Amino acid sequence: MVAAWFILSAIGRDRPGLVADLAQLIYDCDANLEDSRMTILGTEFAVILLCSSTSPGAADRLVAGAKRLEREQGLTILMREVSEGRRPALPAPGTALHRLRVAGEDRAGIVASVCRALAEYGINIADLATRSVPGPGGSPHYEMTISLEVPERADLAALRGSLESVADRLVIDVSLERI
Repeated sequence: MVAAWFILSAIGRDRPGLVADLAQLIYDCDANLEDSRMTILGTEFAVILLCSSTSPGAADRLVAGAKRLEREQGLTILMREVSEGRRPALPAPGTALHRLRVAGEDRAGIVASVCRALAEYGINIADLATRSVPGPGGSPHYEMTISLEVPERADLAALRGSLESVADRLVIDVSLERI
């Protein structure tokens, strides 16, 4: 039987047991947890889960269980069926995996500006994480780490120049390295 694939995303006030509740829901619906990303953002816990099932009716059971968890646990859950399932491993064919690190005083526009520069070179963002931490003197210091799939045909010198231009404008540091 062909597997059906689902993405579930959930947000709720952080508390012990949220991951257990979501994992139990997937297990109880005869589905398998394939991949996940989970983190605390502010006071909220956010999770994205990729799961699969060959069991008939799994989608309906997942939807019903998600609605129950929303009511009982105060979660906001979104479920979507995914037709392609899991994508091939990183990096995609014709690309090389790179890591971009960004750091500087926290200010609006860092993520938008850096990601726009990457998009102009056809670069796919595989993973992005940011955080704001106290910097020297107590001012907020912003850090961003991005895993990138850079096309093998990309002009790395031009990309670095574009990123340096963004860095100069925003007074941030950037470093790009092949993984």
